[in-house]
Order: sequence, then C-alpha cells, then structure tokens
Amino acid sequence: MKAPLVSKPGAASVSSMIRCANLCKKYGDVAALDGVNLHVRKGQTTVIMGGSGSGKTTLLRLIAGLEKPTSGEIEFAGEDFVHIPRKRLYELREMMGMVFQYSALLNSLNVYDNVAFPLHEHTDLDEDVIRTIVTMKLEQVGLRGMERLMPSELSGGMAKRVALARAIAMDPAIVFYDEPTSGLDPISAGVITTLIHDLSTKSHRTSVVVTHDVQAGLSIADHVVLLWQGRVIAEGGPEDIRHSEDERVRQFIEGRPDGPIPFSRSTTSYLDDLLSHPGTVRMRP
Repeated sequence: MKAPLVSKPGAASVSSMIRCANLCKKYGDVAALDGVNLHVRKGQTTVIMGGSGSGKTTLLRLIAGLEKPTSGEIEFAGEDFVHIPRKRLYELREMMGMVFQYSALLNSLNVYDNVAFPLHEHTDLDEDVIRTIVTMKLEQVGLRGMERLMPSELSGGMAKRVALARAIAMDPAIVFYDEPTSGLDPISAGVITTLIHDLSTKSHRTSVVVTHDVQAGLSIADHVVLLWQGRVIAEGGPEDIRHSEDERVRQFIEGRPDGPIPFSRSTTSYLDDLLSHPGTVRMRP
C-alpha cells in the first residue's frame, strides 16, 4: 500500500510550500489534469504555462484549495490539503493571496474598500491601522491617491494593480496569479510583470503564476512547469525551457501554429461524427 504524501502536519521539508503527487481532476469524462506532480519551493516564483485548455487554471484552483482533486495528493505547508477539515482549510487559506484573471474587484466598493476588504473580514485591527496598511499596499503598486475611485473608473491595468494590492493586504505567505497580464496592453503588462517580480524578490514571498504569456513568464520565473492536455511535459529553470529540444516545448514558446500540439483536441474523425448523425446534416439538392 502506498504511503501517504503527508504523515503528519509539519512533516514537509522546510524549503517546500506546496507538493502535489499524481494529481488528477476530471469533469465528467474529460481529464483536466492527469497525474501531475508539482513542487513549489518557499521564496521562489513558480510559473505554470500552457495553452488554453492545458489544465493550468485547474491546477491553480486545486493548490489554492478552491476545488478538490478527483484523486492524488496535495501538501500545503506540511499539511494534507485534500482531506483537511474545512475549518483548518479556511485557516490555511488566510496565508494565501489571489489575483484573479479578471481582477474580481467588488464593483460596489471603491479602491480603498476593495483593498481593505480582507482586513475588515479577517482581522480586528483598528481602522487607523487598516488605513495605514492600505496606503502602504497602494504605494507598492503605484496607486496611492486613487483610494476613492470606483472599479468602473479604472483601466484594466489599474484594476489588476488594485487586485494585487488586495491580494497582499494581509502579507500572505504565498500569492497566486491567474493570467495576470491577460487583456492588457504591452506597457500595462510590463508594469504588472515588474510588480510581481519586485514583490516576490524583495519580500522573499512565494508566488505561483499561471500564464500563457511566454516572455513574461520566463522573465520572472525561478521554476517553470509546462502543461499540455493536463500533463507536465517539461519543467526546469527559464533557460532549460528556452533551450529545450522537445518539439512540443519549442512549438509553444515560439508560438507556431503547426507542430505536435494540434489545434483540435477531438479524438474522433470529423467525417465519422457527421455521418453518425445524418439527420443533423442537411445538404441542398
């Protein structure tokens, strides 16, 4: 019988923040993840890359405790993250910050209240202390003085920076980023990438970044994991990925439409599918 990944709380190596073993996640008959192993080290930036539908956001949601795997094991800060009691799960999630793909700001709250929200919800700090913290976090992302603006008054890049300030408001041990540069112009994307790098390196904070932006991902990563169809096809440092001889890796980082990674994920013949349902296809005489 296979030994569990975690024998008791605190059993993990001091250098490990997250470890996954044989992680699988299915939605119906579709395997979003299939046997993924992952090691996120403390104080490092781990970048998970892959094309659309590769399973990277699903992996992020699992290691952030937002979903449960179909099978496999997850260890977070030395604790079994799959079978953990709900109360302890919520306690551990207070160690995490999350920057969602579309910022997920609360539209009815201004910038100040969005950043202060986790502090109001999870602490008993005086408002003066919260105001100081919010000011500090907005200064870190270059938005001090914008406290009274509403989300509808922000550009896409500004909204991402507010989301980042909110994510680090409680000084989490780890921050998760889901497609942080998606939908941004090159300058705004560069600003966000620089902020992630600076906040991670200067505070020695653990970061996990999910992205399909090859250049941004490789520029900030300590460790890169490349997914394809729910499986890890390559991992290593940025230079390992840049100089990989795996044709699937080369196709992805070069953005080539033709190669071993097909455009379609269908496993059956298109013609056979059409002919198996003749009533759905009507040809004009």
